[in-house]
Amino acid sequence: MGIRLGDQAPNFTADTTEGTIDFHQWKAGSWAVLFSHPADFTPVCTTELGRTAALKEEFARRGVKVIAVSVDPVGSHRSWAPDIAEVGGTELNFPIIADPDRTVSQLYDMIHPGEGDTSTVRSVFIIDPANRVRLTLTYPKSVGRNFGEILRVIDALQLTDRAPVSTPVDWAPGDRIIVSPAMPTEEARQRFEDVEEVRPYLRWARQPA
Repeated sequence: MGIRLGDQAPNFTADTTEGTIDFHQWKAGSWAVLFSHPADFTPVCTTELGRTAALKEEFARRGVKVIAVSVDPVGSHRSWAPDIAEVGGTELNFPIIADPDRTVSQLYDMIHPGEGDTSTVRSVFIIDPANRVRLTLTYPKSVGRNFGEILRVIDALQLTDRAPVSTPVDWAPGDRIIVSPAMPTEEARQRFEDVEEVRPYLRWARQPA
């Protein structure tokens, strides 16, 4: 059975480009994005890891640590790092897990049956400070991820953890939010600004700070 939302993110110990880590200790107290890529020295992966490195400050501002994984060994990852830096314009600044025995890949169900090999697909796990899995995404190997969307989801998760609200379709930071249906409208007007009741169950409000 695969990992479900709300599950405890499985812990593991693994070699990485930044040394051996215990995953839960490495991310202790932080949000984390764990994402897999099929193989080193491949075109889509090179662009993705370059983009991730360029977004380091954006992840840090949100209290998020990023870590990648593939089935290649550490030596291959380190040899690939200059390509990532040249293509993406930023030096590799986050760890890449070496998973040649597929321990982490199988633990997180990153191997896609029927793909003809045992490399990983493009999986994404967003994990909160309590080590709960809050979002999962899986892309086919031929489709690069949108890291702007990953940041948007982190913003939404952190916002909805702070207040009894939800984010509507196509929400972006700063847009109006939806008040929890469990909160009466009068209470919502005391707590939030610019509350607009469209339906008894749909109340817009200004995004709280």
